[in-house]
Amino acid sequence: MIGKPRTFTHSAARLFAWVMGLLVLMGFGAAEAAAQITNTNNAPFNFNIGMNLPSSAKEIDVAIRIVFLMTILTLAPSLVMLMTSFTRIIIVFSFLRNALSLQGVPANQLLIGFSLFLTFFIMKPTYDQIDADAVKPYSAGQISGPVAFERASGHMKQFMLRQARPRDVDFFVSLAKIGPTPVDQLPMTVVIPGFVLSELRTGFQMGFLLFIPFILIDFVVAIVLMSLGLMFLPPMTVSMPLKILLFVLVDGWTLVVRSLAASFGI
Repeated sequence: MIGKPRTFTHSAARLFAWVMGLLVLMGFGAAEAAAQITNTNNAPFNFNIGMNLPSSAKEIDVAIRIVFLMTILTLAPSLVMLMTSFTRIIIVFSFLRNALSLQGVPANQLLIGFSLFLTFFIMKPTYDQIDADAVKPYSAGQISGPVAFERASGHMKQFMLRQARPRDVDFFVSLAKIGPTPVDQLPMTVVIPGFVLSELRTGFQMGFLLFIPFILIDFVVAIVLMSLGLMFLPPMTVSMPLKILLFVLVDGWTLVVRSLAASFGI
């Protein structure tokens, strides 16, 4: 006679009892091992958290330099973005996405990546000059580190001064109260904020010009919907496909990139 098959409940109960028994055995084994270690080694286990301060002035100077270097490395990506064409490019792309009434298309990662590659393309002549005048001679041991840094910063300064408005640079010169200074002798602490301020202004100007045709489309669509009595239909629902269609028909991405490259003199 064949007995009744075991149910899932009985199998689960046996499995649970087996697992609990295994855990108990492992616990007894771990306790026994810990007791053996305690019996063989009577020395207490100490765990201290502290900070050993440098005692000599030379060690303090080295510690300060390390902290300063780590701070510079942390801020390096932001500094590179602010000293290149990246600021203007990402501002224009952000305005363009808002003008098309698109929230997440293109994605932020795509816009930032495209902006970085476009920045490398625009900055390539400056990078080539830095590589020829500073990086290669320094790697060959022909010049020292401070000289290489001065040459590299000189090329970056020339690029920023070509793109910055003299009015913005003069504004920070007056704030720094350094007096009349030749352009090639201006410190980077004055050139960089003047360049960033000018880039913000130029980026917003280009963004405003991008908004004009799309605002006209929104205006026309709103008037047409009101004249037809379709008050329940949001104008954004109709205008967004029209704006995307217009942008694609005129090859908008190429026009925007061409305008950005032309604004940097390429």
